[in-house]
Amino acid sequence: MIGELLAGRYELQDVAGSGGMSSVYRARDTVLERTVAIKILHEHYSDDPEYVERFRREARALAQLNHPNIVTVIDRGEFEGRQFIVFEHVEGENLKELVDREAQLPVDQALALVHQVARGLAFAHEHGVVHRDVKPHNVLIDTDGVAKVTDFGIARSLEPADGLTETGTLLGTSEYIAPEQASGRRVDERSDQYSLATVLYELLTGAPPFTGDNFMAVAMKHVQEPVPSVREARPDVSPRLDAIVSRAMAKRPEDRFPTTEAMMAALEAARTDTDGALVPAPVTTPDEGVTESRPDPGPLPPSIQRSRKRFPLPILIGLILVGVAALVIARGGTDSLTGNGGGGGGGGDRVRLVALSDFDPSGDDTEHPEAVRAATDGSATTYWTTESYSSFDKSGVGIVLDAESGATLSELTVTTDAPGYTAVIEASNRSDGGFKVVSASQTVEEQTTFDLEGGDYRYYLIWITSLDGHAHVNEVRARS
Repeated sequence: MIGELLAGRYELQDVAGSGGMSSVYRARDTVLERTVAIKILHEHYSDDPEYVERFRREARALAQLNHPNIVTVIDRGEFEGRQFIVFEHVEGENLKELVDREAQLPVDQALALVHQVARGLAFAHEHGVVHRDVKPHNVLIDTDGVAKVTDFGIARSLEPADGLTETGTLLGTSEYIAPEQASGRRVDERSDQYSLATVLYELLTGAPPFTGDNFMAVAMKHVQEPVPSVREARPDVSPRLDAIVSRAMAKRPEDRFPTTEAMMAALEAARTDTDGALVPAPVTTPDEGVTESRPDPGPLPPSIQRSRKRFPLPILIGLILVGVAALVIARGGTDSLTGNGGGGGGGGDRVRLVALSDFDPSGDDTEHPEAVRAATDGSATTYWTTESYSSFDKSGVGIVLDAESGATLSELTVTTDAPGYTAVIEASNRSDGGFKVVSASQTVEEQTTFDLEGGDYRYYLIWITSLDGHAHVNEVRARS
């Protein structure tokens, strides 16, 4: 087909890749004078109604997914009985080519790429589409390092009424397939999460977690065998990151992260130390005179452990004290050192808060109630999230917190991994209403402290009045 003019417009130039259902060509759009990618259904599938419908559905699914981490669909049509889809042309390589060339990627690079893929998948999930074939081959990396998810050829709607490739039909790629998908059971966004974790495993270790001689042999390993530890293959990976991969690859979907966005937050936290600093702590090897930065390295290699043991104890204590003093000065006091600061005086006692419920009186009365507890679970890697809004046209949405001790609060600190939304704190002695404003309105940054007017209240509401897309509340702390 090279040299043909497809639909009187697209001049096919060369084959970019070929799969079981279709081939992808690089082509010239002679109307808009630009390079595009065109996927053409193989001729022997053109008379099969199911394959034709699957192909058309891919175009429909992608048409509604306008996101920087998803390849954009430009056009679709039929030419001489052959179905085709026109995509933006991504100049670069796919993720499989990258890992085959580089083997183990640097941890930061692997996390950055997988986080971008997760963003694209989360957007697809928000629009009711699950990919079902997440693998390195289906992630394109452009010349700027931007990752774009492609090939939604076996994607399906999250709605039960979809009707095509229902339960019992086994599709996907064995090295990356979720256990429920390998068993022919219904899939959802957590199936994509599992597959994405296998991709992350491969980027970190240089090989997929499970391999074998044929599709079924590998698929059954996903169903039956324990998840291998990333740290066993690559000891410099942090225990926290190892735990993220293990959780996302849990055999039961309900044991994984509740949403792809929750997994994204965990990946972001894996790049930081425990108090949210963006710069990893240095690890020094005195014998070699080498200093390197590692994100949360976990147990050090024996050579480094031995070299540390040779420090005289007084010198080691002195170094620790100097480091602590410098950190306290840099962060403006001991309260910042323990992660309790963020803007207020921090002079009062800590007050325990319990996230009680979501609050959406001017909407449908529900705003991710299943994630509410994450706002006070002590972990900055989990969060409560609002729904995703293309335009925010209501008075607000929020989350209700219970100050069980009954102490008068002087300040409330919000930590988020999705800064930029506007919020105000309100208070009441009823959890279902009667709230009054007790703070100034602020734009919430990564950590923001609201000074409160005081008063004898039990319930506090983080009332979000403006947002772009969605808002996260990862952790909330309070002082009397």
